[in-house]
Amino acid sequence: MKKVVLYSSSRAGVRPVVTPHAKAPGAKAAEDPADSVHARVADAAHEQSAHPPPQVQPDPPSARRPWAWFGRHQRLSYAVLGALVGLALALGVALNRPLPQRLTQKDIDNAVLHTLSTRTLPSPAAKAYDKIRPSVVRVRALGEPDEYGNQEEVATGSGVVILDSGVILTNVHVALSAPHLKVVFFDGHESIADVTGTRLEDDLAVIKARSVPDDLIPATMRSTGDLAVGDQVMAVGFPFGIGPSASAGIVSGLRREFRAPEGQRLLSNLIQFDAAANPGSSGGPLVTMEGEVVGIVTAILNPTEQRVFIGIGFAVPIENAAAAVGMSPF
Repeated sequence: MKKVVLYSSSRAGVRPVVTPHAKAPGAKAAEDPADSVHARVADAAHEQSAHPPPQVQPDPPSARRPWAWFGRHQRLSYAVLGALVGLALALGVALNRPLPQRLTQKDIDNAVLHTLSTRTLPSPAAKAYDKIRPSVVRVRALGEPDEYGNQEEVATGSGVVILDSGVILTNVHVALSAPHLKVVFFDGHESIADVTGTRLEDDLAVIKARSVPDDLIPATMRSTGDLAVGDQVMAVGFPFGIGPSASAGIVSGLRREFRAPEGQRLLSNLIQFDAAANPGSSGGPLVTMEGEVVGIVTAILNPTEQRVFIGIGFAVPIENAAAAVGMSPF
């Protein structure tokens, strides 16, 4: 009778059990080839179960693909690469840039000479005039209005703004020559003005305009302490009502005295100058080449009865003028 092969459960290490048919005691069992094959298969399965083959571990991603990190971080990679390229370019430019040339005194002198030979620079007097011009006003002395409201111009003079509120310095003989005053500013603005103070010993008057331009610029005043004979000065005003006019000259003397022919009034500590001044220039500023006021033009000397300039003019020092206002600008 054919033998039946029985298998145990799949637990490892358990060999299959073969149950042969019963045989007679003492008899030698005959070897069946099928039994031998099944026995070898079972042995091999048991051996494999007892000693499983080693499992092959897969290579890590970084070992398989060296550029995998860059693939996962493309934006960061491009940013780093761009920064490195930019740094390299900047380094190359810096290394190849020529060193700045050191200027010598000769180079500076040549540049100045070239500028002087190719460009016309404004004169010191022109620069002084541009600076003082916005502060110079025409002072009109007017009579009483007639039945039609017209006022006759009795006298004309000049003045200089010293405060942007409309405070103006001029001469007493201009301010008190008529009952009414009107001032004309640099931009054509006109305003009635009132006398607020006088200093007769210096022929100075302080007047204040009732209205002023929005961009009114007061003059800059400078002490006469360092003023010397020979210094360049300029007189700015409205001679004969024409102006504003400028005339340049030098300081001819200091601490001069002058007696007014009409009033027998002695003026002292005056600045003598030779810049042209005529009737109408009175009250205007005498300025340096920096456009700073050092005096107020007050008189001209003419031994004849003609009141025209012959080369000698006088100005009250600005210190006296500041005292007339009740302030010190220094």
